[in-house]
Amino acid sequence: MSKPPLQQDYLVIEGNIGAGKTTLSTLLAERYQCKLVLEQFSDNPFLPLFYSDKERYALMVELYFMAERHTQMGPLLTQPTLFAEPVLADYVFLKTWLFARQTLKEHELDLFRKLFDQLNAQIPLPQKLLFIHRPVNVLLQNIEKRGRDYEAKIQHEYLASIQRTYWDYFREEKRYPIAMVDVGDADFTTDEGVLNQLIDIINAPANPGLKVYDLNKGSLE
Repeated sequence: MSKPPLQQDYLVIEGNIGAGKTTLSTLLAERYQCKLVLEQFSDNPFLPLFYSDKERYALMVELYFMAERHTQMGPLLTQPTLFAEPVLADYVFLKTWLFARQTLKEHELDLFRKLFDQLNAQIPLPQKLLFIHRPVNVLLQNIEKRGRDYEAKIQHEYLASIQRTYWDYFREEKRYPIAMVDVGDADFTTDEGVLNQLIDIINAPANPGLKVYDLNKGSLE
């Protein structure tokens, strides 16, 4: 039986590094014929340097990401034919600020915030955000499997700090619905049941703010 159409014109799939957000976004876009916006992280020339020396290259890597995300998303979401077809992205522009808070020194962060506020004001909020949550050990396994050399030095604590940053932000965000789904080590590329559960969560009516799900237990709050 076919699934109902997506209920959002602008849907974001988010997650930590290695969570599978790009894979899920691609699957959904193919199924629902959405305009797909994928983050071009591999084009960032500072990323391999950052993973080797975070303190030295943090500002450069974050500025590059911010500029690229705005260049990619800005025209798409502000053109006169906004949402002529559903838009599905594997990142929310606000992650630019969340990651910068983790990596930049205080004086760098002050400069970065001024630039970010100007660019962020031009980007509309998603109508819904689905966050794929996985335990850090599962993220590390997924990162190892995909074998990107520049990710080999990613540490457990760095991923854990990203998890905490997202969680803190989601608890305070009240402008749009956020569904955080604990998928454990489930594979939605091979398990149609898991994929359908995620689609049901995406399409479920929701109020602005955070709602947490466990695929094995349903809604937790």
